[in-house]
Amino acid sequence: MCNTYRFRPFADQPFEEIRQIGVPLEFPEGRPNIEPRDEIRIGDSAPLLTRTATGVALRTVKWAWTSPQGRPVFNFRSDDRSFANSLRCAIPADGFYEFTDALPGQKRKTKWLFTLTDNPVFWIAGVIRDNAFAMLTTEPGPDIAPYHGRQIVIHPTRRVMEWLELTTPENELLAPLPGGSLAVERVFPPQTDAAEPQLFR
Repeated sequence: MCNTYRFRPFADQPFEEIRQIGVPLEFPEGRPNIEPRDEIRIGDSAPLLTRTATGVALRTVKWAWTSPQGRPVFNFRSDDRSFANSLRCAIPADGFYEFTDALPGQKRKTKWLFTLTDNPVFWIAGVIRDNAFAMLTTEPGPDIAPYHGRQIVIHPTRRVMEWLELTTPENELLAPLPGGSLAVERVFPPQTDAAEPQLFR
């Protein structure tokens, strides 16, 4: 499951893209100073968008609410669920991490960074409960399946409002990405030989 992601905004991106599609951007908590972060982890507060009556609001919300068993809910399965009555949100990111078994000779798990191939920024579909958010997951697409059995739901900017307003059927919005949508890079241990296989299973 995705428990770490990256967001390193440059200038006003990706929020300027929201304005460019004609959606007013509001700052109910005041305009935040969003610092670049290589790793956003469970329990951290992070920026996200929610729908308002006249546009979208940029807010800062904690990642993961607490389950009745006391565990953090940071990913939430979207399969066969409707979120029409939920407080939906869109979380900006420019990369997310997944982990596989440690390579021979290593004690730490192998860490992989996934990025979108055709845009530096994307949006993760989420929901808010108890003043905290969780990322929605679905079946993995072909880019993720060799690394993990689930995939967070990712949207380009042009589809953010479809998710926040549910103007498209949920089964289409909560689907995995097609093959070739994501690039993957091994970040631990660093890959030093171009001929070295990318994935050890």
